[in-house]
Amino acid sequence: MKATIIEKMVQNKKRKFGINLEEMLKAGLHFGHSPSKRHPKMEPFLFGVRNGIHVIDLEKTVEKLEAALEYIQNLISEGKNLLFVGTKIQVKELIKETAKECNLPYVAERWLGGTFTNFDIIKKRIEYYKDLEKKKKEGELDKYPREEKIKFEKILQELEQKYGGLQDVKDLPDAIFVVDVEKEKIAISEARKKGIKIIAICDTNGNPTLVDYPIPANDDSVTSVKYILDKVKEVIKKAKSKAKSVKEKE
Repeated sequence: MKATIIEKMVQNKKRKFGINLEEMLKAGLHFGHSPSKRHPKMEPFLFGVRNGIHVIDLEKTVEKLEAALEYIQNLISEGKNLLFVGTKIQVKELIKETAKECNLPYVAERWLGGTFTNFDIIKKRIEYYKDLEKKKKEGELDKYPREEKIKFEKILQELEQKYGGLQDVKDLPDAIFVVDVEKEKIAISEARKKGIKIIAICDTNGNPTLVDYPIPANDDSVTSVKYILDKVKEVIKKAKSKAKSVKEKE
C-alpha cells in the first residue's frame, strides 16, 4: 500500500478539544492488529492494511473522540459520575493517574465479577476496607498482638488492591470509560445490564457496537492511550472548574 494512506488522513482542519491529527499519528493511534484479528464490526473505522496490520481511519477516530468528549463534558457538568476501567499491565498506571487527577473512581487491577450486578455486596466490602483503613490510621490495630496485626495488614493490602480505586463510590456510576473492550468484557457486560453508559477505546479486534461511545484507536500503545486519556482529563477538569464557578456565583 502506498505511503499516501497516512498522508490522506492528515488534514489541517480546526477541531474541537484541541484534537490534532499529526499528534495522533505520532502517538500511534492508527495502528491496529493483523487482518486475521479484525472484528467485522470495526470495518467502518478502517482505512486499509499496511505492513501486515490494519490502519485505523483517524478521521473516524476524531469524529468519535469528539462525540465521546462532548458526552463526558456534559456528564461532569451535570455532576454525574464516571468510573475509569483499565486493567492491562501497560495502561493500569495511566488509568490510576488520570482518575486520581480528576478525583474520580477507577478499577486498574482486576475487575471483580458482580461489581455492578451485585453492587450491594461490593459496597459492604468497600465499607469494611474503609473502616479497617481508618482503624489503622488511628492506631487501633496497634493494640493487637503482632501476629494479628500482620494478618490485618495483609487483609488491608488485599482490600486496597481490590477496592482502593472504589473507596469513594457510594452508588453505581452513570458511565464508565474503558480501555480495551476485549479485555474488559465482564465490566462492559455488567454496565450494559445496569444501563450504565459506556465510553471505550476500541482497537481493530474489538466490537464497537457493545459500547455507547466507541473511540476507534490503538489500545495497546501507552502513547496512544495516554493521548486519549489526556484529552479526557482536560475535558473533565474544565467541566468541574466551570461547574464550581457557576455554583459559587449562585
